[in-house]
Amino acid sequence: MTADQIKISVILIAMIALFIWDRWRHDFVSMAALLACVFTGLVPATDAFAGFGHPAVITVAGVLILSGVLESSGAADILVRAVMPRAAGPTLTIAVLVGLAALMSAFMNNVGALALLIPVAIQIAARQGIPPGRLLMPLAFGSILGGMTTLIGTPPNLIVSGFRAENGAGTFAMFDFTPVGLAVAGAGVVFIALFGWRLVPERKKAGIQGFEIGAYLTEARVPEKSKAVGMTLYEIEKALDEADAQVVGLVRHDVRIPAPDPRRRIHTGDILVIEADPPALRESLSLLGLKLEEDKPAEAPECAGVLSKAEAARCAELEKAVQSEDVGLAEMVLFSDSSLVGRTVTDIQLRTLHHINLLAVSRQGRRTTARLRSLVLAAGDVLLLQGARDALSDFAIRFGCAPLAERPLQLPRKREALLAGAVMALGVGAAAFGLVPAAISFLLAALASVLLKLMPPRRFYHAVDWPVVVLLATLIPVAQAVAGTGTAAMIGRTLVEAVAQGHAVLALILILLATMTLTSFMSNAATAAVMCPVAISTANNLAASADPFLMAVAVASSCAFLTPISHQNNTLILGPGGFRFGDYWQLGLPLELIVIAVGVPMILLVWPL
Repeated sequence: MTADQIKISVILIAMIALFIWDRWRHDFVSMAALLACVFTGLVPATDAFAGFGHPAVITVAGVLILSGVLESSGAADILVRAVMPRAAGPTLTIAVLVGLAALMSAFMNNVGALALLIPVAIQIAARQGIPPGRLLMPLAFGSILGGMTTLIGTPPNLIVSGFRAENGAGTFAMFDFTPVGLAVAGAGVVFIALFGWRLVPERKKAGIQGFEIGAYLTEARVPEKSKAVGMTLYEIEKALDEADAQVVGLVRHDVRIPAPDPRRRIHTGDILVIEADPPALRESLSLLGLKLEEDKPAEAPECAGVLSKAEAARCAELEKAVQSEDVGLAEMVLFSDSSLVGRTVTDIQLRTLHHINLLAVSRQGRRTTARLRSLVLAAGDVLLLQGARDALSDFAIRFGCAPLAERPLQLPRKREALLAGAVMALGVGAAAFGLVPAAISFLLAALASVLLKLMPPRRFYHAVDWPVVVLLATLIPVAQAVAGTGTAAMIGRTLVEAVAQGHAVLALILILLATMTLTSFMSNAATAAVMCPVAISTANNLAASADPFLMAVAVASSCAFLTPISHQNNTLILGPGGFRFGDYWQLGLPLELIVIAVGVPMILLVWPL
């Protein structure tokens, strides 16, 4: 091995180890790997950020924007209503649901497709008496399978296409992935619908019923001699920490304030809404000298003259919200790229800035309420939130959460939905027929969406999953260094000579298996970027076409079915399904065997060696 090969091998091994360790976000790890390549002289400093201009990166950004347009316009909702059967058994329901997820994922971000369908699946599960997880896991896997079928279905396909172009064979066309991807996805959907869903472990949904929050909300009045008089809510909550209780609301002059400012001082006669279990409640009442509030008829609220102008305005808003029943509970699950991951409620000042209460957190089906303010949130956590509905909606959009309750379908925006579908179809058509490169086609379609007022300009950049974009852009130079130093050729030669012993079909299966193994612990985009140079070098050592090997990488990169951390979709259903880490392989392993059994013959048939 040369010195450069040793350097890139060490960086590659360290990067893969950090991906598997999963303590740092993948985009940060890829940035660190890129900088390591620059400082060791493997990547020229002038070329370090060339990946941000790579067509695959631009195409991914464009597709993500168009996915946001399809979601916000209601186009996807209309499709769901048109296709979903109103009365059917579990097998047909799961077949339609998983098939719909696969179809939507072929042309939009599969995480977005899953987020749209999760509330539908939970509602159907409740209606049919099926554990929600038995619909959610098939749904997640179906949306992953659907991404295999088109160029834009998933980022690995775009990465594979980019490496093919750099190898001198040109990019893959829009539907070059369809013959293999459709066969694999079709076989997977049929297996899941007929048999696979029965392999999913039965878990209790981590939902509002599981939280049982209603049993622990109690109103306590502040009498004249209470220790709480004159204290701020923040000081009261610090005192209640010892009793594992928290204040989730305040009633003043018969106006309920659902998420009061922690700086607000407590007056005689105020009513504190306390969340605690019975033993903690008794301790809380005794600690502050509070008395349980007796039921009595509500009087008209009197806001003016009691509070400051700002407080009076807020009081009037809350009065209106309460009267219109605008305050409620909402369940939300955290995306893996949510800005809440790794932070506490205290960090984001949930109540002060957003006027929302966090009532409980469920992690892998286990309810957590003690010390919520200091709990570090993780991807897949289900949050039980209380607040005004508009505030809850804004919170979900801003912080990357998927609401689990059923959403009203956006049929009134039929014109926008049809227009959004037409823009997406034109973008796909222009790329498919080679009128313009895919990057130009989808960026043009994204811009057209703004000009046609299908997406507000302020949401244009918000729709882009920037961690994915940065991950791709920083990994492309690293992957090029793997190829440029001859390391990929060395690995390929080892596979061919020592393991496959010159058999091309066996080498193809090895590439497929190696990629499947890596993608169970790494992001699919990172796996594709690492394996593409190895696949091309393996083909060169066999004097075979690189296309079947690249297609094997594309298929296997999307086979992230064994762990909750292998794909964002798997993480997204972790909380709502009440799953544990080891639940995924029971359906995922048979599904991967089906992918191998169907994928290898189809690759050899469509893309001969």
